[in-house]
Amino acid sequence: MLKLKNGASGLAVAVSLLAVGVTLPAVSQAQEATSADTTKVGEVVVVTGTRTRGRTVADSAVPVDVLTSEAITAVAFTDTQDVLKTLVPSFNTFRQPISDGATFIRPATLRGLTSDKTLVLVNSKRRHRAALVTIGGSGTQGPDVATIPASALKTVEVLRDGAAAQYGSDAIAGVLNFILKDNDSGGELSASMGQYTEGDGEDITISGNLGLALGESGFVSISVEANSAQGTNRGDQWSRAQSPQYDTATGVGTGFDVALYRATYPQFAGLFGPGTRNNSSNVQIWGQPENVAFRSFVNAGYKVSDKIDLYAFANYSNSEGSGDFNYRFPDPEFGQTPNPNGSQGTLGPAIRLQNGTTWTGTSRFPAGYTPRFSGNVIDYSLTAGVRGELSPRWSYDATIRYGYNKISYGLSETQNPSYGPASPTSFSPGDLVADETAFNLDFSYELPVAMFASPLTISYGAEYRSEGYELVEGNKESWAAGPYAKPDPWGFCNLAQPIATRTPTAAGLAVIAAGSTLNCANASDPVYRLLGVGSDGFPGNNPDYSGAIDRGSYAVYVDFEADVTDKLFVGVAGRFEDYEDFGSTTDGKIAARYELTDDINLRASIGTGFRAPTPGQLSTANVSTRFPASEPVASGLFPATNPVSLFLGAKPLEPERSKNYSAGVTAALGGFNLTLDFYQIDIEGQFYATRSITVTPTIQAALIAANVPGANTIGAVQFFQNAFDSVTKGVDFVGTYRADFGDYGTTNFTLSANYNTFKVGDILIGSPSALLFLEEDVFDFENGVPEFKSNFTVNHRVGKFSGMVRANYWGSYTASNCLTAQPISIFKCPTSTVYPEGLIKQKLGSEVLIDMEVSYDFPKDVIVTAGVRNITNEYPDEGAARLGETGNGRVYRSDSLIDWQGAYYYLKIKKTF
Repeated sequence: MLKLKNGASGLAVAVSLLAVGVTLPAVSQAQEATSADTTKVGEVVVVTGTRTRGRTVADSAVPVDVLTSEAITAVAFTDTQDVLKTLVPSFNTFRQPISDGATFIRPATLRGLTSDKTLVLVNSKRRHRAALVTIGGSGTQGPDVATIPASALKTVEVLRDGAAAQYGSDAIAGVLNFILKDNDSGGELSASMGQYTEGDGEDITISGNLGLALGESGFVSISVEANSAQGTNRGDQWSRAQSPQYDTATGVGTGFDVALYRATYPQFAGLFGPGTRNNSSNVQIWGQPENVAFRSFVNAGYKVSDKIDLYAFANYSNSEGSGDFNYRFPDPEFGQTPNPNGSQGTLGPAIRLQNGTTWTGTSRFPAGYTPRFSGNVIDYSLTAGVRGELSPRWSYDATIRYGYNKISYGLSETQNPSYGPASPTSFSPGDLVADETAFNLDFSYELPVAMFASPLTISYGAEYRSEGYELVEGNKESWAAGPYAKPDPWGFCNLAQPIATRTPTAAGLAVIAAGSTLNCANASDPVYRLLGVGSDGFPGNNPDYSGAIDRGSYAVYVDFEADVTDKLFVGVAGRFEDYEDFGSTTDGKIAARYELTDDINLRASIGTGFRAPTPGQLSTANVSTRFPASEPVASGLFPATNPVSLFLGAKPLEPERSKNYSAGVTAALGGFNLTLDFYQIDIEGQFYATRSITVTPTIQAALIAANVPGANTIGAVQFFQNAFDSVTKGVDFVGTYRADFGDYGTTNFTLSANYNTFKVGDILIGSPSALLFLEEDVFDFENGVPEFKSNFTVNHRVGKFSGMVRANYWGSYTASNCLTAQPISIFKCPTSTVYPEGLIKQKLGSEVLIDMEVSYDFPKDVIVTAGVRNITNEYPDEGAARLGETGNGRVYRSDSLIDWQGAYYYLKIKKTF
């Protein structure tokens, strides 16, 4: 695994590798990626969204963006998801610190819909899913795009239209098709290094591509990438002043406060840092995690004859990241009363040991502790096939593929409280594993039709897919209940009721005789103290909820495409799929393009789609610590078929079903090329987690009956459901212009923008329906992300110099939170004296982040680039303490689509050979 300790050594390695590259003989590449410098955008041939050969961006009946390798490598990110976010306005991803596995496998959206509603292809073949099911919200389980190194990409085609009728489940929002490099000679070697202006987040990447001839008619293109990224911190010290209930005028508030604790217990003061913003000694770090990664792809092809081609491609990726969880303060009772001086409490929850003495966690963690969470993601796949011609009009493509993704969790600097002093401080909470095997057989036939302007392309085929998901059990100490999960574990007291009447047993008398302060008649005696179960922060996968699930499905499809006239193209698609656990679905689509003039085309499509719940979404279970209002709650997520979920009204999950409508125009007017597309996506039964349901004594009894470990410590329960119907409406715009200034060079201008609105329709879950999906959930779904995003990019080249300026704009949005007790029978957030408005809201303003870079072409095909992201060091608005969704040291909202790391400076060196 790649380990780079510091920037100097990393840069030295990069420069040394490039020095080797400079000595290699320069040979021409067999194939060159299309770029704006050589070909008009509209003339780029696409393979996504159509099965007709030779169709271009301009004459496509649906909107397709094509990102060239030059455009991809010009973005100063190593994560392919961040590259897409920069270049495609309708694609978004964000950093989620302290978010379990989503810290390492980040969720993304296309056209405002989650990543599992976007189909991911590699070389036009379906990509397997990641093992992670995000906890809460949409419960996304989609492919991990970050495992695809940018160095391996020839182009990326982004189909912004529903395509489930063509490609099957998941293609509700669109399709991402990653086309791999296929060079049979030449290559490149590059290195980059950068750092944030705060002095952290150093990022070093070394990548390369090499093309080799395979016999006389084949190729092997090998791409590798190694990356080391330090963590960042953009937070404050833990303070009660961040609490929603804190009164700034009087200084009265509740919650733990590090500064007050240091003053009250000076003997521990030296264990804490100065407490300034962004200081790495703060008790809790908010920022991007540390990460090291190795990613690789191999793409190969061999032409057996004029009618037979063999192909194969494979990848291997291994990455490991780590970051902080929420701080566990040393004295849970400290500061929990509205007393500005704090309450000294007991320095942690005392327990009675087997010898009758008392013990508190502060003897091990006198300054509290911050669990450190890590994730190791391993991803590999292999796809192989044969394609060719049965006749000049009849072609075929047969494929077999396998994909595997595993995330292994680790937890350190924590404990299983129920084990008391015997608890280890490091745990292996378990693994999540997803794999997929598929067989495809596709045919295409060109049928001459006398009345049509082109042959009718008839494409048809079948697919069988087997999907698996497994929760691997964690080590026993990560999930098991230790002796202190129950009262009086050593039998010191008899069981008389009430407690005030209890007396010591023989064992109790023995420890009292040895000097113990045991008082069986006192309900507050440490002998009755209950402690939490499982590795604190992320309890391990317990055997009752571990295991594997598999399901099979098959599909058949048919497409018809033709130029009906010289001006009118029409495509019709239909697909039937059958799942062994859900039954069958049939979907269709019609798309058309009309050439209004030689330079202006009109296009439109209408279709139905679906997304089947994944095996992971059907079976995942997780219990972890949450802070919904700056106070810890153990929250459990269980399958919809779990007895607890069924007790609370869950129903078996069903596929999401969708209807897609789009209409647009493309135009090439002189040097201008533009596309404008309007769309609407209606989804029935959208997948979402229920609200966090507070555990009542009745619910707790159900948890105990279901044998949920530590049921007496669980404060909230969630489960996934087909929660509501939704409508997404939006507009996509892409405009380009190329200007030639003669001796002063050429300039390419690109303006792209996306506008989205979201609306919740019928709420389908609960009895009555509003109980499991509340006003806050609806408001955040409709208003919790910016509706408008755009970027404007200017690229200029003159001689050996080139430069780029990019402005990224995010519109405003509004977040909400309900901090009053939610009655069990109403939908709206209730009002209170403290919160007379009921649902608390904060509008977060728009932001513009500007990126700039300049490059110079040195002799021997060496390019050096220097640049900066967010050159003006912009940050999003800080979260309002009153909203209760920041605090605990967190300054910026974790779900912000706007980057909150600040300015980043970088240097890149690339050698082409």
